[in-house]
Amino acid sequence: MSVVTVYSAPHCQPCNATKRLLDKLDIEHVVIDVSEDPAARDFALALGYQETPVVFIDTDNHWSGYRPDRIREYAREAQQ
Repeated sequence: MSVVTVYSAPHCQPCNATKRLLDKLDIEHVVIDVSEDPAARDFALALGYQETPVVFIDTDNHWSGYRPDRIREYAREAQQ
């Protein structure tokens, strides 16, 4: 299983919900605050996203927003 990267922002409720679900499902992840890391912000923007959270698994698997369906799908695939 890859380490999931969550590009987050302060006081972002969808970001908090995403991190809680990742924790609940025991999915290893790192959180990067885009307000403190301009390169991370630029990376998320280059992916085409303008809102947080941006969840990045790999170049073919990433999304923006709180997506419990995508998180659970990733968890299922990682267990196989």
